Amino acid sequence: LSTLHLKDEKTKPDANGAVVKADDNVEKTEDEEKEDRAAQSLLNKLIRSNLVDTTNQVEVLQRDPTSPLYSVKSFEELRLKPQLLQGVYAMGFNRPSKIQENALPMMLAEPPQNLIAQSQSGTGKTAAFVLAMLSRVEPGNKYPQCLCLSPTYELALQTGKVIEQMGNFYPELRLAYAVRGNKLERGQKISEQIVIGTPGTVLDWCSKLKFIDPKKIKVFVLDEADVMIATQGHQDQSIRIQRQGLGLQGQQGWRLDQDCQMLLFSATFEDSVWKFAQKVVPDPNIIKLKREEETLDTIKQYYVLCNNRDEKFRALCNIYGAITIAQAMIFCHTRKTAAWLAAELSREGHQVALLSGEMMVEQRAAVIERFREGKEKVLVTTNVCARGIDVEQVSVVINFDLPVDKDGNPDNETYLHRIGRTGRFGKRGLAINMVDSKHSMNILNRIQEHFNKKINKLDTDDLDEIEKINN
Repeated sequence: LSTLHLKDEKTKPDANGAVVKADDNVEKTEDEEKEDRAAQSLLNKLIRSNLVDTTNQVEVLQRDPTSPLYSVKSFEELRLKPQLLQGVYAMGFNRPSKIQENALPMMLAEPPQNLIAQSQSGTGKTAAFVLAMLSRVEPGNKYPQCLCLSPTYELALQTGKVIEQMGNFYPELRLAYAVRGNKLERGQKISEQIVIGTPGTVLDWCSKLKFIDPKKIKVFVLDEADVMIATQGHQDQSIRIQRQGLGLQGQQGWRLDQDCQMLLFSATFEDSVWKFAQKVVPDPNIIKLKREEETLDTIKQYYVLCNNRDEKFRALCNIYGAITIAQAMIFCHTRKTAAWLAAELSREGHQVALLSGEMMVEQRAAVIERFREGKEKVLVTTNVCARGIDVEQVSVVINFDLPVDKDGNPDNETYLHRIGRTGRFGKRGLAINMVDSKHSMNILNRIQEHFNKKINKLDTDDLDEIEKINN
C-alpha cells in the first residue's frame, strides 16, 4: 500500500493536534490537571507490544434483534481477499480478539451495517475497522472511498501505520493524510482511496477545498469518540462532517451518501459520548463492554501513620529496608511532590523512574518501557500518567498521597485504579497508604467504607506476611 507522504510531518497542529507538552512553569495538583486523553491514548499505542487479554465480557445489541448473532473464531471465516488475510497474519494476528469476533462480521456484512462499539486500547479495534475499510475499497477507482477521523495529528499517524501494515500486500491501495501540514493545491483531485485525518482539516478538504466527494465515501470511521469530544471544537466539526449534523445545522455544503457505512469507536461510554454517537450514527448495532465488578480480593491493604512528608519518606525507606520488592509504583498528588520523592529515593540508592505530565508522550513511553524491562525498580508518578499501564512484575503500590477529588473528597475510582496496578494476572498484591493528618485518616476511613474492606495499620509483625506476598 503506497502512501501520499506528508510535506511536513514535524508540523504539530494547534487546532487539530494534541498539545502533549504542559507548561513547565505551572505547578498543578492532580485535580487541577485536565487529563489529556489524546496524549494518553497515544501513549497506550506506543507501549502496546501485543493485544491485551481482556477479561471483559462483550454485550451485543443488534439493530435487528431477530437476526442471528454471528461471531467468528478465525479470520478465514470472514472470507477476506487473500492479500488482506496475508496482511492480517503478517501483523501477528493469529485469531480474532474478543471485540473483533463480534465486530468484524457486522462490519463486513452485506448490506453494510452501522456500528457503535466500546473498545479499550489494545483490544484490536483499530485493526478491525482498518480491515473493514480495506475490504470495501474498489482499488480500480482512483478517488477517496473510505474516510477515517482521528482526534489528533499523532493518533492519525498511528492509525495510518496500521493501514499501511495491513495493506502491505495490496499495492493498488493508497492512503492520504488529511492533517495540518499536508498542503495541497486548491482544485487538486485526490486519487488515494483511503483518507485519514483530523476533523478540521478533513472538513476543509471536503467542503471548502472540494478535494473529496463525500457522496463517494463508502465507509466513515470516527475513532476514539471520547477523546474527540474532549478536544475543543472537534465534536462540532465531526458532526458537521456527518450528513445529519450538517442538515440539522442548515449549512450549505456536502453530505455523505445515505448508504455510507458509519463506524464509531470509543473506550468509554459516558452520557456525552452516547449523545454524540447517536447524533452521528443512525440505526446502529452496538457492542458494549460489560462492567467488571470492583474487586480488591487479591490485594492486601495497609496504612502507615506519619506526621508530615519527611516522616512519610522515612517510613517508605523503612518498608523498603524490611522487605524485598520486585517492582513498585508510588502515586503522588502533584508533579512537584513526585519530582521531590524521585530525587530523594535516587539519593538513597534506589533505581527510580519518574513519570510526569510535562514529559512528551514519547519520553513517557520510553520511561514505561525501561520500568517494564526492570531497569528501574520504582516508578513514581501521578494519576494522569499511569492510566492503563499493566506491568506484570508490580508487587507493591504505595499511595504516598491518598487520592482526592477537586473538592477534597475521597476519589474511590482512582483509588481502585491505582491499587489495581498490583494484584493483576491472578497474583496477590500489596497496597500501602501513607496517612499524615486527621484529614487523610478521614479520607482513608471513607475509602474503607466505600469498598467495605478493612485497611489494617502496618505493624512490624505484618512485614513477614508482606515478604511472603512478594515471594
